[in-house]
Amino acid sequence: MDTALPLPAPALTAGRPPETPAGLLDRLAALGIAARTTEHPPQHTVAGGEALRASLPGAHSKNLFLKLRRPDPAPYLLLVLEQDRQVSVNALCRLLGAGRGQFAAPEELFAELGVWPGSVTPFGLVNALPGRVRVAIDRALLEGVELVYFHPLANTATTGLAPEDLLRFLRELGHAVEIFDPEAAG
Repeated sequence: MDTALPLPAPALTAGRPPETPAGLLDRLAALGIAARTTEHPPQHTVAGGEALRASLPGAHSKNLFLKLRRPDPAPYLLLVLEQDRQVSVNALCRLLGAGRGQFAAPEELFAELGVWPGSVTPFGLVNALPGRVRVAIDRALLEGVELVYFHPLANTATTGLAPEDLLRFLRELGHAVEIFDPEAAG
C-alpha cells in the first residue's frame, strides 16, 4: 500500500501513532468481521475509481471531512455519502443541526483520522478520539446492499464489508453513528 505522505505527518490528537492498513484489517478480523480487500493504483477521487468500482458490486462512497464553525458537540464532522450524491455541504450541515462547515485542512484531517486527502474513510475513526469527530452516514449506503466499500486508511486499496459490520466496528471504537437521508437537505 502507498505509504508516501504528501506532508510531514503531524501528531494525532489521540496521542498515539496512526493505525496502519494492516493493523486496521487485523482489528476487523479480531472482531470476526469478514472484509474483502482489493489492492489497486492510488485512487484520489470518486471519478478516478469508476473502473475499479465496476468490479466490486455493492455500495461505494465519497467521504467529506469538515471542520464545523460551531463545534458543539464535536469540532469535526465526517460525512459518508453514496458516491454519486450531489449535495450542498452546508445544507447537509444544517440538516444535521451542525450549522456551517468547511473542509478541514489536510493537517487537521491527519491529526484526527490519520489519513490525507484522497484517502478519507470512516475507517479513519480508528485513529480518532470518541467525541472529537461526529460521523453521519448516508442511509443509501446501509440499506439494500450486501457490501459497502471504503479505503482501508490508504487510497491504494478498497475494503468491502457488510453495512452492519461497519456500524458495529465504529460503535466498538466508541463512536456514535448518525444515519441520515441527504435528500431531506433539498
